[in-house]
Amino acid sequence: MRTLLIANRGEIAVRIVRTARRMGIRTVAVFSEADRGALHVELADEARPIGPAPARDSYLNVPAILEAARRSGADAVHPGYGFLSENADFAEACAGAGLAFVGPPAAAIRAMGSKAAAKALMAAAGVPVVPGYHGGEQSPAALAREADRLGYPVLIKASAGGGGKGMRIVEGAPAFAEALEAARGEARASFGDDRVLVERYLARPRHIEVQVFADRHGEVVHLFERDCSVQRRHQKVVEEAPAPGLSAERRAAMGRAACAAARAVGYEGAGTVEFIAEGEDFFFMEMNTRLQVEHPVTEMVTGLDLVEWQIRVARGEPLPRRQDELAIHGHAVEVRLCAEDPSRDDRPATGRLRRLRWPETGAQLRIDAGVRDGDAVTVHYDPMLAKVIAWGETRAEALARLAAGLRATEIAGVATNLPLLRRIVGDAEFGAGGVDTGFLGRRPELRAYAAEAPRDALLAAAAAVLRGRADAAREAAAGSEDPWSPWSAGDAWRLGGGGTQAVPLRCGDALHGLRAAALGGGAFRLELPDGPARIEPAEGDALWIDGARRSMPVVRDGDALWAIVDGTAWRFDIVDPLAPPALAGGAGGNLSAPMPGRIVSVACAAGDSVSRGQVLAVLEAMKVQMRLSAPRDGVVAAVRVSAGDLVDEGDDLVDLAGAAP
Repeated sequence: MRTLLIANRGEIAVRIVRTARRMGIRTVAVFSEADRGALHVELADEARPIGPAPARDSYLNVPAILEAARRSGADAVHPGYGFLSENADFAEACAGAGLAFVGPPAAAIRAMGSKAAAKALMAAAGVPVVPGYHGGEQSPAALAREADRLGYPVLIKASAGGGGKGMRIVEGAPAFAEALEAARGEARASFGDDRVLVERYLARPRHIEVQVFADRHGEVVHLFERDCSVQRRHQKVVEEAPAPGLSAERRAAMGRAACAAARAVGYEGAGTVEFIAEGEDFFFMEMNTRLQVEHPVTEMVTGLDLVEWQIRVARGEPLPRRQDELAIHGHAVEVRLCAEDPSRDDRPATGRLRRLRWPETGAQLRIDAGVRDGDAVTVHYDPMLAKVIAWGETRAEALARLAAGLRATEIAGVATNLPLLRRIVGDAEFGAGGVDTGFLGRRPELRAYAAEAPRDALLAAAAAVLRGRADAAREAAAGSEDPWSPWSAGDAWRLGGGGTQAVPLRCGDALHGLRAAALGGGAFRLELPDGPARIEPAEGDALWIDGARRSMPVVRDGDALWAIVDGTAWRFDIVDPLAPPALAGGAGGNLSAPMPGRIVSVACAAGDSVSRGQVLAVLEAMKVQMRLSAPRDGVVAAVRVSAGDLVDEGDDLVDLAGAAP
């Protein structure tokens, strides 16, 4: 293997490049039009374009990827995870083009690609499975009957794919039809296959998965387990290895079951067997026939490079170690840092990273990132920006190190889940270990959004505005014929005494009408509702507030500012007092796009009477589908979009007129 093409993007492409380079293998990146300047493109030895920004036209475009491999002289392809990583047709196409596929055989991918077929296979191999319906009859009526037979609550899951896409919990029969429709729509958009299975929903389970590896010589080992129970909307948020509180006996039993699953399909390479565990029982959920997002925690507790193992297996080499040569050392915890807006129900967020600062890394703290300072986060791809992983001799030590790393991380320009991650890692219940998949659902305070910015953030933003005005005044004065004229001053000077200047700032829905009086030497007195404050500049990003020094970076982009206080970025907008008030919620309460995305479907037509809360359209953004509901009762005056249209945030989708009769 001399030249490896990486059929992926983002942090996993970056991570593969680094291992391949260490092994002396030349790397080829592929990129869409949106990723021309991406980090993985810069780091690879060569990069080839494969199409427009939408994934279906680029990273899912098999002919374009194979042509890039041919033109670059690649002799192997690594699919990473997501995109084509579990596509059996792609694995076969690579083999047909004479390329080594760094992944399992197509037959193994197919065997595990259908959750229903995989569970039947696992049951035959003696691996315990969750009670459910995995059959081929897919009519809504038949699926509803099976749900009734199993007893509620039930879980609807897409038969193809994973990652929480096409998954819905249904508490009772009245909600089944709508949940089924939503799950099928999401599955169809994500995997091109709307088949589902229905399973009994376990109330307080843990999600524990086992890393397996197999070579072409019949050897199968497991590299122990990871606990992925901290989830939101079926998406993993925190992962750790080993699983807290797991006994040696259960670890061994789950390892044996995972290896049996791999042997049952003639597996090769890296795979993950996912189990759901409750009490002393554990059940097979699915097998991911690829490297997992959370593989770094396994690497940190075993001291192994799993990408290197993948490449060695793809070369036909035996596994580097036998089962009795593998051991767990210490504890590792990983969090997924994602572009999400907590003020909008954690919807995926877009924008430009105006400031991105990582903590110092080393053997005990690792950052796997696919973005840099200044990069754009677009609507086209998954919202995950990076993974932050910490290791310690004990779990408590790993958590302390991770908490410190998250405190030192600074991001401005794009909303993220960084505050949520900090709260989880510092939470006492999580720190005790053994939480289940309902942990975040039971703890709304961890997910709560603090809409009101702290006082220091407001002061830092105001100081940045005042500093900007002073800089502009000095520049204008330097270019004037009389730089010492009072008309060239920018401090609200007036005859007979000092004046004050307005500093109107908006943070979310809150408008702050501050007034500032210059005190000389760059210092100001700011009048706030809870009393005055004295601010003056310090070196670098620091600010003196009433005699105390605080480090609070402020990033500015036009009239938008982000004040970073204790690692959290607060956005402020400079308000033009002469501008007319903006219409809230679209003109007349029309339905507008909450973020950029693609319209999946429209469920109304001009002339329809609709009621508040009725679903009028489905929007897909960053692999997530959102059902958009009517903001009020009314009559549809116009539908401005069709299925397949791309829309920007704030675009009107459906115009409503009058009230429904």
